[in-house]
Amino acid sequence: MGRGLARPIGNALIKAPTWGGCGCGCGRGRAKENLVSLYPIPKVVHAEHWLSVPSGLRKADSIPQWSHANRGGQALGCFLEGPVFDDTGHLWLTDIPYGRIFRVTPEGVWEVMVEYDGWPNGLAVHPEGRIYIADYRHGILALDTETLAISPVVEGRHSEHFRGCNDLIVNQAGTHLYFTDQGQSGMHMPNGRVYRYGLLDGRLDLLIETGPSPNGLMLNESESILYVAMTRANAIWRLPLMNDGTVSKAGVFIQLSGGLGGPDGMERGPDDTVHVAHVGNGCVWSFDRSGIPTHRVMCAGEHVTNLTFSPEGRMVITESGSGHIYRY
Repeated sequence: MGRGLARPIGNALIKAPTWGGCGCGCGRGRAKENLVSLYPIPKVVHAEHWLSVPSGLRKADSIPQWSHANRGGQALGCFLEGPVFDDTGHLWLTDIPYGRIFRVTPEGVWEVMVEYDGWPNGLAVHPEGRIYIADYRHGILALDTETLAISPVVEGRHSEHFRGCNDLIVNQAGTHLYFTDQGQSGMHMPNGRVYRYGLLDGRLDLLIETGPSPNGLMLNESESILYVAMTRANAIWRLPLMNDGTVSKAGVFIQLSGGLGGPDGMERGPDDTVHVAHVGNGCVWSFDRSGIPTHRVMCAGEHVTNLTFSPEGRMVITESGSGHIYRY
């Protein structure tokens, strides 16, 4: 690469040296720094603290089994994930290591709705009101929000259990679930999977089986494109959906950089904007439909894992390490 040329990597801001002299390092020239970016620098905004898991609901000084494989054996009072709003304005969240599902009233009152022997992660609200759960131990489950009964939906494929389900979404018609089977996949073992499940016919389609840690996912408004966060690749994949529901010409839509984890939960905004929680970077990145970054929504704390939009259209963000919820 020639002297002084830009070196854009992903969407990161790069400092490229330009030499005022011959450039051979003899001292006759002095390096000057130019700020170079592949795209315009996104606007930085700050989310405000909104809610926190009450002290009475935190597990004091407990080291759950889930933590040994996923959090380095840290003591965890809670670990929030999967925020969704139901049609009454209640906020539902999961507490992965303790098998709990919380509900928060519009007035900010926390309730433990269910507690069971599982590791619930993502949640998705069906148009008819029930809530689907992506559970690392048990696959895809359904929660009846009236009776609070939990029932299995799909537990594996071809007599094999899933590796460890992470997140899920339901399409607008309520006929299909899309979900990620992340397990412990990564760049060292890119065998994470993405599935589509028919709620009417029980058909399970394998869309991707080479994912380096598939995590959050979202459909565009026309439901012709599925976006999947590949956490360990620090990337968002774009999966065009064919008429028969299969995937063709999958590719990288956004390449992120930095952070101690990678992209996690995702949510679609107006005009097919893409919003991605970036674990380890303490923020949510917002992109337009072409993948150009527009905003960086900052939170206090690095472990920004997921987001949703409130009925009023505000971005609601989980910071799992602290048990805090932010909004913007």
